[in-house]
Amino acid sequence: MLLEEVACRPKNQDQLQSQARPMAVGGALRTFEPMRSYTTSVSAEPFMNGTSSNYVEEMYYAWLENPRSVHKSWDIIFRNANAGVSPGAAYQSPPPLGGAALGLANAQAMVGAQPNMEKLVEDHLAVQSLVRAYQVRGHHIAKLDPLDIAGPPSSDIITSSDKLGFYGLDESDLDKVFRLPTTTFIGGSESVLPLKEIISRLEMAYCQSIGVEFMFINDLEQCQWIRQKFERPGVMQFTLEEKRTLLTRMVRSTKFEEFLQRKWSSEKRFGLEGCESLIPALKTIIDKSSMNGVESIIMGMPHRGRLNVLANVIHKELDQIFCQFDSKLEAADEGSGDVKYHLGMWHRRINRVTDRNITLSLMANPSHLEAVDPVVQGKTKAEQFYCGDTEGKRVMSILLHGDAAFAGQGVVYETFHLSDLPSYTTHGTVHVVVNNQVGFTTDPRVARSSSYPTDVAKVVNAPIFHVNADDPEAVMYVCNVAAEWRATFHKDVVVDLVCYRRNGHNEMDEPLFTQPLMYKQIKKQKGVLQKYSEKLLAEGAVSRQDYEEEIAKYDKICEEAHARSKDEKILHIKHWLDSPWPGFFNVDGQPKSMTSLSTGLPEEELVHIGYIASSVPVEDFTLHRGLSRILKGRTAMRVCDWALGEYMAFGSLLKEGTHIRLSGQDVERGTFSHRHHVLHDQKIDRRICIPMNHISPNQAPYTVCNSSLSEYGVLGFELGFAMASPNALVLWEAQFGDFNNTAQCIIDQFICPGQAKWVRQNGIVLLLPHGMEGMGPEHSSARPERFLQMCNEDPDTYPIFSAEEFAVRQLYDCNWIIVNCSTPANYFHILRRQILQAFRKPLIVITPKSLLRHPEAKSSFDDMLPGTHFQRLIPDSGPVCENPEAVKRIVFCTGKVYYELTRERNNRGNDDIVAIARIEQLSPFPFDQVKVETDRYPNADLVWCQEEHKNQGYYDYVKPRLRTTVDRTRPVWYAGRGPAAAPATGNKAAHLVELQRFLDTAFNLDAFTEQS
Repeated sequence: MLLEEVACRPKNQDQLQSQARPMAVGGALRTFEPMRSYTTSVSAEPFMNGTSSNYVEEMYYAWLENPRSVHKSWDIIFRNANAGVSPGAAYQSPPPLGGAALGLANAQAMVGAQPNMEKLVEDHLAVQSLVRAYQVRGHHIAKLDPLDIAGPPSSDIITSSDKLGFYGLDESDLDKVFRLPTTTFIGGSESVLPLKEIISRLEMAYCQSIGVEFMFINDLEQCQWIRQKFERPGVMQFTLEEKRTLLTRMVRSTKFEEFLQRKWSSEKRFGLEGCESLIPALKTIIDKSSMNGVESIIMGMPHRGRLNVLANVIHKELDQIFCQFDSKLEAADEGSGDVKYHLGMWHRRINRVTDRNITLSLMANPSHLEAVDPVVQGKTKAEQFYCGDTEGKRVMSILLHGDAAFAGQGVVYETFHLSDLPSYTTHGTVHVVVNNQVGFTTDPRVARSSSYPTDVAKVVNAPIFHVNADDPEAVMYVCNVAAEWRATFHKDVVVDLVCYRRNGHNEMDEPLFTQPLMYKQIKKQKGVLQKYSEKLLAEGAVSRQDYEEEIAKYDKICEEAHARSKDEKILHIKHWLDSPWPGFFNVDGQPKSMTSLSTGLPEEELVHIGYIASSVPVEDFTLHRGLSRILKGRTAMRVCDWALGEYMAFGSLLKEGTHIRLSGQDVERGTFSHRHHVLHDQKIDRRICIPMNHISPNQAPYTVCNSSLSEYGVLGFELGFAMASPNALVLWEAQFGDFNNTAQCIIDQFICPGQAKWVRQNGIVLLLPHGMEGMGPEHSSARPERFLQMCNEDPDTYPIFSAEEFAVRQLYDCNWIIVNCSTPANYFHILRRQILQAFRKPLIVITPKSLLRHPEAKSSFDDMLPGTHFQRLIPDSGPVCENPEAVKRIVFCTGKVYYELTRERNNRGNDDIVAIARIEQLSPFPFDQVKVETDRYPNADLVWCQEEHKNQGYYDYVKPRLRTTVDRTRPVWYAGRGPAAAPATGNKAAHLVELQRFLDTAFNLDAFTEQS
């Protein structure tokens, strides 16, 4: 790009003294133009001496602003020179004014008078390139490392000894004055600066304690905004009050860790030593966000510094924190609990800086680093949704990261890619990286391929602000800018706190084994509080007495809290709840009801919802012809298929005021093209209709959204969404059931044990398509055995509950519910029960594929009317009921295999001697109803039949429970595929052979004679 303005250095500085004066050009006011004072007469000088050179310069400036303000001859020279014409040919004579001879003479004089325009343009371009180099690469040589052990890059344009030469400049150009380009703000109110000053200001802006990465952003407005924040002279000026507040926060951050070390020196606490400036950093972000109107902030972080954040940011009572160190305290009977550095907290308080209410929530999380990221985002999205915050102005999230995990964990990338999707955006997150410059023991040089741990943020054009954590004022400034960025652009931003870890991975670890040189330097390193206090004392910003009183004050607070903590007798996990549900439970935290309600609906309501499901409730909407036939098929008389059963459940809950959110890959249409909850106009791009949002005028909203191709991130997001309120049905559907294994961390660490660890109920629903259809080893099994293995139920103990409360007591005591429904009606009931029961448990639904269109897998409206409910076990209602004593075998099964068993039984004609019972709810196991069936057929063999392989599926879970039910008086036989490593064969013929083999076993009454 052509440089717009350029100046030449005067050759005789003694003959020119310049001072700024305003200059009117073409009616506009120009400022800071050189005013010349001459010591010799102009007539005595050659034309190209310093004075006339500056005259040409001034003409050039004037021409740039208004070409008409200079003589036509100058206009011609400057236009041609800018177009690349050589100086000697730049002039073309205009029509003569006083005769041809006079015009020619004047024109020749002008040509001789012009300076070397090519040099002017080249120098200006060089300066602009130099400015850009600092903006792009300045962070590489910024003083970011408090240990100063990394050193600058081996070679860089702006650190090169010949950096001026690289751009065609030399030291003689340092005193030249250049007009600044519009892409920099280093001049402040000045539009021209000497090159020496330009370089000095660029180094102040980009090469001190702050390194700014932003030039990859493809939005000019955003780049200009960042340039202004970091380039304007004097931007990092703080008031005396701000400095004192910062010092106070540093005192509390530092002395908290020192107190813990003094009292519990042999305890693991994952302290913050080496990055104490994190606390004022977070408080600055919160203060600025509160000033901008934010009322609620949801935070997620790893274990390092968590106790300090809880104490000094969230304002958790110190005595409750100190209790966690007492190994003699008994745990309350509320669950198994978790270690102190995994716990969360919810707190509403007044922000002292803004005097406004702020709600802070720090999410509990496991040791699995970064796993909490999407959970935080989901909860943030939910809170924004429930308070109508469509732009993220009232609710926001802050995510803390470690350097190794931020670069290494794929879920970080997945979470970033949700940040700008319509149904997942939280309108900007502030990410704070605690950059220890080391992993557990792993050096960054072998831990990542990127220059920085934060490079992943570039995929969403998030600016990255690197800052030396030993410079608290720089940290404070950067965090202010980060909070302003989020409030202005509602996009993600990263603050990289470059620090160190004074201890090892934990307080018991010896880091010198693996980082000897780093830790020798750390041992010599002054603490950041000492450095900053010395700075303020030297400035006179605080007195030594005030500083020491502040330290004594906080020490006293800690000692008093420690004394109170000794009075505690029991550890209450509920004191650490991060997502309370006010009004949902009784005051004592118990459910308001333990009765089992009917989940049926009046017929007129079913008919109405069925009508909506089969229609397009907007005008002039062109529907796909094939889809028109599908919708018309839903109007069949009083019968539901799988898709309509789901529609009935969703539609009724929406009408009752329950928000429903269904998310996952391709859920709008459904992987198997059965759902069609979003209709697309065939003639108008992006015109859609969601009939479910037209059920009733006062209904709750229905959100159905195709997700990114992510399981880990999206399931975590939906889990977080479900945490925010118990009055919503939040469902995640896997494209195929086996895809849940890429989200295994969320399932294993959050969904399964969440209530036991953190006293946090959650009603999320997982829909996992499953079934052996001869389509190969992938997409066949949802791996139900994994979910069943993690159930907290004792298989060897028959529950002792009254008949009236047996089912609901089992549900209340379990850690999650696992079902495999065989009818649309039962699917309908389980979805409604999930909301109508007075507590929340995760629900895992093993959903079908072929049953979606199976002619026998349909339900009558009669199975969905008032008084009906979810059937935990569906008994055989056929000929076997006429003479139960004559029944020789009862086959228990679950899911799709039931239809294959009934078909085989009909073909064999033994409907009266083989009973088939469907266990629809696997966990908690329906001991009571299974006992009814086994007692009904006293002479029957007990067989468990499944289509999965023996070492997979349900057998290992069901067998001991069946044995317990019959008090081990009868054996339980197995009919199914044999053990295998893969979930299914890839050969269709082999699949059919295997199917027929286990069906033969199930109905061959002599199959187990030899084994018995």
